[in-house]
Amino acid sequence: MNYRSLGKSGLKVSAIGLGTNQFGGKVDAGLTKNIIHAALDIGINFIDTADVYQDGLSEEFIGRALAGRRQEALIATKVYYEVGEGPNDRGASRQHIMNGVEASLKRLKTDYIDLYQIHSWDEDTPLEETMRALNDLVHAGKVRYIGASNFSAWQLVWAIAIAKEMDWIEFVSIQPHYHMLERAIEQEMIPACISFEIGILPYFPLAGGFLTGKYRQDKPAPPGSRGESSEYVQRYMTPINYSKMAKLIAFADEHNRSMIDLAHAWLLAQPQISSVISGATSVEQVQANAAAVDWELSDEEAAAVNAILDG
Repeated sequence: MNYRSLGKSGLKVSAIGLGTNQFGGKVDAGLTKNIIHAALDIGINFIDTADVYQDGLSEEFIGRALAGRRQEALIATKVYYEVGEGPNDRGASRQHIMNGVEASLKRLKTDYIDLYQIHSWDEDTPLEETMRALNDLVHAGKVRYIGASNFSAWQLVWAIAIAKEMDWIEFVSIQPHYHMLERAIEQEMIPACISFEIGILPYFPLAGGFLTGKYRQDKPAPPGSRGESSEYVQRYMTPINYSKMAKLIAFADEHNRSMIDLAHAWLLAQPQISSVISGATSVEQVQANAAAVDWELSDEEAAAVNAILDG
């Protein structure tokens, strides 16, 4: 496994991370333990979750699975979305953040969170309130680094500016939706992250499975696949994307690699990428995702792939 700095921090995260939004749902406690231990055994140290994944069961199962191996893992979790029926059970207010971190610590069975992230922008809470609460958590030792998810570039830069002005702890990372067919962040977010040395943690690297190459134009989705019912996957099922996929598959085949390898390798070749968050529901998927770090695209290979994507 290769390791990269998380933004401008000194923290080293595995180039391939483990996404856990299915832990507690499709993945039961026993399989969660097997997947996490397999990930740790092959050098994946970055585990990403959130308090709302499977109503908290993802965090709970991760906490159980890491018993005796906590020091090998870097746990990233998130706060923002609704976790109850009360008026303060969502958002990025000090109240919700403080309640959220305590609940996450309890479920994760740990006394600190390595990376605590605001899951989404909160237009109802002053950003100064959010940043002050996060700063206090770092100084209290409950959180070691802070980041954001699903912010726009201007929202991220505003948060950084406030932290700099107040001499508070700054964000070191951002989690955006980013893959070969979803490239909006290249316009403003990536340039901002380069300027402020923010680590990018892309999620959905395989577009819900579309970028694995298992879907074919004019053929039904494989039985049991997400493409049968997922609107997210189905939105990529266009003639243009199928044409691109045929060329990408051919490119991967020419290099004796899989589309899973290519999708990850392409992301890892982009500026400011710290770790690619790759979901897994089996040990075999973790191993397949991790294998992608062996392929570092040359400038010529990256240019060839981009020509396909831009075509």
